[in-house]
Amino acid sequence: MPGKRGSEKPPAVTYRLGCIFFRTDAGAEPVREWLKDQIPAEARKTIGADIKTVQQTWPIGKPLVDSLGDGLWIFTIDASMMVLLHGCEKHSRKTRQADLDLARRRKAQMEQRR
Repeated sequence: MPGKRGSEKPPAVTYRLGCIFFRTDAGAEPVREWLKDQIPAEARKTIGADIKTVQQTWPIGKPLVDSLGDGLWIFTIDASMMVLLHGCEKHSRKTRQADLDLARRRKAQMEQRR
């Protein structure tokens, strides 16, 4: 019935980007595992909200998305898909080289599979 309270559905959320977790050849999803096993629930909620914001508002800039060079971003975008390659806790503004190297290796693996 028109006008009946609570009968209207909220508008569907439109995502400009899909989102997937990087998967190893063995089928593991290291970022998903890191989030579930090492990140407190409140931080996971914040990370999830940030991912959703990027999906809905892409292209978006700092502070959520920043280039790390070599086609690597805080969130890596592959066509219309955001690929979560690596997760890490930053304790300074600079991303550790080991974290960058691991993300680059995973990005290369993903690109070789195409």
